[in-house]
Amino acid sequence: MNSATTTLLVIGGGPGGYVAAIRAGQLGIPTILVEGDSLGGTCLNIGCIPSKALIHAAEEFDKVRHYANNSPLGIKADAARIDIGRTVQWKDGIVKKLTGGVGVLLKKNGVQVVKGWAKVVDGKTVEVKLVGVDEPMRIHCEHLLLATGSQAVELPFMPFGGAVVSATEALSPETLPKRLVVVGAGYIGLELGIAYRKLGAQVTVVEAMDRILPAYDEELSKPVAAALKRLGIDVHLGCNVEGLNAAGDAVRIRDAAANETGLEADRVLVAVGRRPATTGWGLENLLLDMNGRAVRVDNQCQTSMRHVWAIGDITGEPMLAHRAMAQGEMVADIISGKRRHFTPAAIPAVCFTDPEIVVVGMTPQDAERAGIDFITANFPFAANGRAMTIESTDGFVRVVARKDNHLIVGWQAVGRGVSELSAAFSQSIELGAVLEDVAGTIHAHPTLGEAVQEAALRALGHTLHI
Repeated sequence: MNSATTTLLVIGGGPGGYVAAIRAGQLGIPTILVEGDSLGGTCLNIGCIPSKALIHAAEEFDKVRHYANNSPLGIKADAARIDIGRTVQWKDGIVKKLTGGVGVLLKKNGVQVVKGWAKVVDGKTVEVKLVGVDEPMRIHCEHLLLATGSQAVELPFMPFGGAVVSATEALSPETLPKRLVVVGAGYIGLELGIAYRKLGAQVTVVEAMDRILPAYDEELSKPVAAALKRLGIDVHLGCNVEGLNAAGDAVRIRDAAANETGLEADRVLVAVGRRPATTGWGLENLLLDMNGRAVRVDNQCQTSMRHVWAIGDITGEPMLAHRAMAQGEMVADIISGKRRHFTPAAIPAVCFTDPEIVVVGMTPQDAERAGIDFITANFPFAANGRAMTIESTDGFVRVVARKDNHLIVGWQAVGRGVSELSAAFSQSIELGAVLEDVAGTIHAHPTLGEAVQEAALRALGHTLHI
């Protein structure tokens, strides 16, 4: 059996794993990264990046259709058509460029990439079934970093296959369905459901809870609900999915009154969440402390076994690529001898629906539950000049701050393009800004960012433009 020895062994080449490996290489730590599939993990290959590419293509196609129907901008266009095969090729090209770039960066920083599937033997040893090679490889390490990510939750009575797909298959369609049923009105289901509707499919969404985006507060989700109605997406709330009918061409749902209905479907997207990928690679051999399905870690991402670390989705919520990246960088620093702890003031979360939603830090509901005496204010995009010029006046920016010292503890926004405000939101909280800091900062005009300043001004009682 081939063998190798290294200081750091990383299992998983997703955002957390590859960033940890790159940083370790920069710090001169001998590092091996094991990945059986493509570098970049779920995010680059079948998640964040390809979904945003498909969303962008759908948005541009929808614009052309909008212009073909007597646009108020005076733009006229012929009837729109889309070649979904070419769209997928374009999306795949972006993915290939980014994953190839990851490979170049790993090589540049001296990281050895082993293509194969890892199985943990113990905290210092991993056996790898190499891709295309019969004989396995055994790797011995001083530090073991677990970065295996997460996987889509499958419904036992409606498993993936055929017409039933996960987000992975939904991002690479060979054809567009005439009728798509989306199971789950969380961010993944709505992001893709809206994209498919803009691409021309009839879309129906089914959600067990009594409102869409149940993880977000209702004020933020209202503009998205209005957009669903405007786009012609049917939404069935408070309904449980029972499975496919006998013919396999309809989804059976049951409402709170136990009434059963069949929703015709050519394709069914199941988007009911993700869970840590903790099975099939020998995690049980480590006997680590767990937090439900997730691996329990401390504020340095150390597990209950010395020199065994875990980052990203395998450690539970929030399952965000940027969280995994930050954790991976920190672990590499700690192994090199630096003193670090993972204690961010806030981690931004973005929902790329139409309109987009951003949440950073505490919402008013969070502050109330924490017993904080707070003030909150929002500024509507209907009063923002830039929002008017891009035909997007739905939504608002909201700030949450302590009443006693005006320390900002949270930002939220809903509207077109608000994902780009997330950096300003996060920085203000991380740097300990107060309302006066933001209110007194000159914001460029005309921009959506002016709504950030105006929200702070309104919280102080003297907004200017409403």
